[in-house]
Amino acid sequence: MYVRRDTEGRIDQVSREADADCTEFVAADAPEMLAFLGGDGDAPAPAALQASDLELIRVLEDLVEVLTDKGVIRFTDLPEAAQKKLLGRKDLRASTQRLNLVEDDEGLL
Repeated sequence: MYVRRDTEGRIDQVSREADADCTEFVAADAPEMLAFLGGDGDAPAPAALQASDLELIRVLEDLVEVLTDKGVIRFTDLPEAAQKKLLGRKDLRASTQRLNLVEDDEGLL
């Protein structure tokens, strides 16, 4: 997860993707993230579990892409519903990356 901090250094905004406001990466299970999301650090808050699920979804998407690129599986081996969801997510990620390239040129050398 990417965060924005207030003037006192506390997390005040969280995003799944890096953007102009949320640039610092913090693990979803980090104590300060759990505190921000309402967890007490001992048991993950539902929001922390959801954030972790979202990160895992990205990992699974990448895994499917690697397996298909290496020829271990064919994309068409997946159920049609899974194919549609993966293609939809891929299109969304591509359009988001195009927007980020235009907006986020800070920090380039």
